[in-house]
Amino acid sequence: MKAVIVILLNQLGFYIHSPKIAIVTGEPSSAVFYIVHVSGGDTVYSGTLGPAVASSNSSLRTYEADFTAVDKEGDYKVVVPGAESSFAFHIGRHMASPVVRAALKGYYYQRSGMALDERYAGVWHRPAGHPDTVVLVHPSAASEGRPAGTIISSPGGWYDAGDYNKYIVNSGITMGTLLSAYEDFSRLYDTLHTNIPPMSGVPDLLNECLYNLRWMQTMQDPGDGGVYHKCTNATFDSMVMPGVTKLPRYVVQKGTAATLDFAAVMAQAGRVFRKFSRQLPGLADSCLRAAQAAWGWAVLHPAVVYNQMAMNRSFSPAVTTGAYGDIDMRDEWYWAAAELSVTTGGEAFTDTVLARMKDPYGLPTWSSVHMLGDYTLLRHPGVLPAREMKSLREHLLTVSDNYLKLAQSNAFHTVMGTGARDYVWGSNSVAANQGVLLINAFLLTGERKYVDGAVGNLDYLLGRNATGYCFVTGIGSRSPMHPHHRPSVADGIVPPVQGLLVGGPNPGRQDRQIYAMTEPETAYLDNDRAYASNEIAINWNAPLVYLAGAIEALH
Repeated sequence: MKAVIVILLNQLGFYIHSPKIAIVTGEPSSAVFYIVHVSGGDTVYSGTLGPAVASSNSSLRTYEADFTAVDKEGDYKVVVPGAESSFAFHIGRHMASPVVRAALKGYYYQRSGMALDERYAGVWHRPAGHPDTVVLVHPSAASEGRPAGTIISSPGGWYDAGDYNKYIVNSGITMGTLLSAYEDFSRLYDTLHTNIPPMSGVPDLLNECLYNLRWMQTMQDPGDGGVYHKCTNATFDSMVMPGVTKLPRYVVQKGTAATLDFAAVMAQAGRVFRKFSRQLPGLADSCLRAAQAAWGWAVLHPAVVYNQMAMNRSFSPAVTTGAYGDIDMRDEWYWAAAELSVTTGGEAFTDTVLARMKDPYGLPTWSSVHMLGDYTLLRHPGVLPAREMKSLREHLLTVSDNYLKLAQSNAFHTVMGTGARDYVWGSNSVAANQGVLLINAFLLTGERKYVDGAVGNLDYLLGRNATGYCFVTGIGSRSPMHPHHRPSVADGIVPPVQGLLVGGPNPGRQDRQIYAMTEPETAYLDNDRAYASNEIAINWNAPLVYLAGAIEALH
């Protein structure tokens, strides 16, 4: 049977002066493709499909339709003989603006302990849930000043993912990425509005970050500076709205990874929020004090691993929510030292940076934050000696150039998918973080090729991928309708909450659902039980905010 011809592309559209590529799969009967106006159907461009490329991540064969030459603003479709025409798309200005606004607004819908007002949340308005003003110190977290059962208050913050718990480690990379977006593109974010409860004189991005920052501050033990790993139920809530469940909430064991992630975020926040000292008096100073206290605890406790299984053998009640356990904390030491070194200039922090610079590392993930330190140091080049700065720069550009080289032979002509290793749990955050890396390469060099590579990965997330989905809820012509996200499941509203990036193709399929397609780049299921590919998470949305915002700012 002849394979169905499918046209895959960014379902929003393209900037006027930017690469414009669609991918055709199946067996087209002709090598010709056409770009036609949506209204009237007039052909504005015809081109020849590229040669067939066999994907290394599935059994698909693809053909490239490059229509970069089309530079007139308007609404178009791609037409290939024998196939249904593509989704309609726009060529114009501000094409990434809807994505960055929606992705940033997604954090408002994740706010814990706060009623979402209809003025801001629209049809997704809801009562407050999980006030977290009565939180118990779990026996694993007991200290002399706060014995087990002590009641503390830990309100606010964002629900981490599709569940209703709050985790310092995952908040760490999320906050670091969002604050970096502001540091790199403040001109954009100073004027970007997302219809959230306003804070006079404070941009929406930082207003939203502040809601989580203040929760993070409650997670530090004032007695010793250590930071609790998470604020959580003992077990996951069922698929209900926030506020329905009344299970006890706990703060659990302090750990070195959580404490160093906290130190890094507080040091960076102290630097960023100093610009807003009039609107938020004392905030920057309190952040820096918290960062230094956390660093002091980590120095005294340099390798306290959060091992949930071991903890549950020693303490009750057993905690079975997300573990975020990390046994290698070299990267957390590096990131925290980098942020504190830039913010304070302290020699002890710089010495740690220099000692950890050569550690092996990859793209940022919740368990690997070394590269966040590189971004910060390259953003503030006066902190390290020239030789070390040159080494950081060369490494970042080498990795970026290798990605671009591999993309040339990729069936979807994107950096994402240059290897099957990209298709892990949360693969869409891999695509977004690759884009962030390429944007940082552009900021160092001014070379357009890096922006073009980053645009290709945004195209991937918005539809130029083997599944044909735009992976951001509420965006594009075909986006996920059933994410693993408790409010979207339980609210009785057909469309899911907007602006949330789902995890994406994951051949591991740890949710044990039945997937129609199981190859690395196709293993995606739009089902709310398919948490291994269709959950949402704050650390996945953050690089999407950065990437889409950077592309909008640079265009």
